[in-house]
Amino acid sequence: MRFHEVRFPASLSFGSVGGPERRTEIVALANGFEERNSPWAHSRRRYDAGVGMRSLDDIEQLVAFFEARRGQLYGFRWKDWSDYKSCAPSAEVGFEDQLLGVGDGVRTDFQLVKKYGSGEAAYLRPITKPVAGTVRVGVAGDPQREGVHFTVDTATGIVTFADPPGAGAQVTAGFEFDVPVRFDTDAIRTSVASFQAGEVPSVPVVEVRA
Repeated sequence: MRFHEVRFPASLSFGSVGGPERRTEIVALANGFEERNSPWAHSRRRYDAGVGMRSLDDIEQLVAFFEARRGQLYGFRWKDWSDYKSCAPSAEVGFEDQLLGVGDGVRTDFQLVKKYGSGEAAYLRPITKPVAGTVRVGVAGDPQREGVHFTVDTATGIVTFADPPGAGAQVTAGFEFDVPVRFDTDAIRTSVASFQAGEVPSVPVVEVRA
């Protein structure tokens, strides 16, 4: 996949509009009941990068970033200010935030995930773009040291242990993360007069599978 490990300016994504979407196929039956099915195992997020523009300097920064990504050609990182931590937005990241799995004495690789909801209906979202330096990991309630006990691939979100966690040991983690996205347009149309009058360009951004 063509992807640049660079983040869209966080100051410009602040205030943007967007969030997750699902695809649901609904068939109405003759008896009035419905059959519903989703071909997507995971949600997909969409945003509008234009909403965060507050000055002509912001527009210039947006155009420069767009050109460097060659429009839709290369993906990039996006900070979703409403959902960028393994914990609540007001809380501090901790190594016990999310359960990654249970050790078996053999397995060394664990994918970062974030859990939404609880019980059988809970959704586990794979986190593939953690922010470097923010990942905290624990095994059986004991904090681990990055570079000593584990490493993390910030391009895939996979945590690799130097020694496999023991059988039955819970592996947990906390982190900040970005969303892998691309521009959903090959054109940005701006007008100084329109912008000064309060109109901002629409710049759609869509999540990509990474």
